Amino acid sequence: MLNTIHNSLQRWYEVNGRHNLPWRTTNNPYKIYLSEIMLQQTQVKTVLERFYFPFLERFPTFLDVAHSDLDDVLKMWEGLGYYTRAKNLHAAAKQCQGILPTNASELLELPGIGRSTAHAISAFAYQEALPILDANVKRILHRYFAIEARDEKQLWKAAYELFDVRYPFEYNQAMMDIGSLVCLAKNPLCEVCPFEQGCKGKVSPLLYPQPKVKKIKPTRKRIIVVYKHNDKFALYQRKERFLHGLWGFMQYEELENNEGKLLGHITQQYSHFTLQAEIYVFDTDYVNEGCEWFTRSEIDLLSLSRADHKVLKLIY
Repeated sequence: MLNTIHNSLQRWYEVNGRHNLPWRTTNNPYKIYLSEIMLQQTQVKTVLERFYFPFLERFPTFLDVAHSDLDDVLKMWEGLGYYTRAKNLHAAAKQCQGILPTNASELLELPGIGRSTAHAISAFAYQEALPILDANVKRILHRYFAIEARDEKQLWKAAYELFDVRYPFEYNQAMMDIGSLVCLAKNPLCEVCPFEQGCKGKVSPLLYPQPKVKKIKPTRKRIIVVYKHNDKFALYQRKERFLHGLWGFMQYEELENNEGKLLGHITQQYSHFTLQAEIYVFDTDYVNEGCEWFTRSEIDLLSLSRADHKVLKLIY
């Protein structure tokens, strides 16, 4: 039965697989690693059209990342979001001095590389026979084995049970493509799926996995202050975990002295909250400790959040 499934999967991938994706036409572990990190939380189209090639042009090798400042890496990541990914990429490059380990167990020791990412790099770059478990693969396994609970341990067991050890590259790539193109979250195309014959969840695929409990996304109201003096603006580099390393204008929950000029309002959607902010400009040479002064041309070289870019548009 398993051989039949694997053969069906191979045939499907030969005809329907996305063979021309640049991270599939190379065995360079750095380029594969970069794609895996960028594709977390981000669609293939976005990564391919806007971020992957510019990043490689700026940092052709992992050693180039290791020799660069975090600010430079964050600048090239600007707009991709989830900036912890860029921070971990930079930290990993420093830790291994620009040379990635050649097996999954050692890759797991690097910052920001989890089990599935380590397996993906090893399977695609080194042909190590290991399954992966990204969101698309999880959905297939939930349905194929009729697993309702979102249980990581159970899913890894299922991943190994279904895995084709002979062709780790083709199998894993096919699983990702089927999850992305066929075994869709809302409207799965079961009639053209190579797993259709043995899939236990095909009768009611939307039951697997159990739907997540929807949480109401909170709204954070803030006041963003643009401190201006002699055509320079005060920005600070964030130290907190959220947007760590990015530069931005000062934010407050409320202001004791609100004598600045109102520039306007912005709204920015984040994964776990919505930011709504009033923007004020203050002409002063006094700013909070930790701020630095920049001209507009200097600001263009800094890595800023999308919210701060919206503030810039209000200024100019």
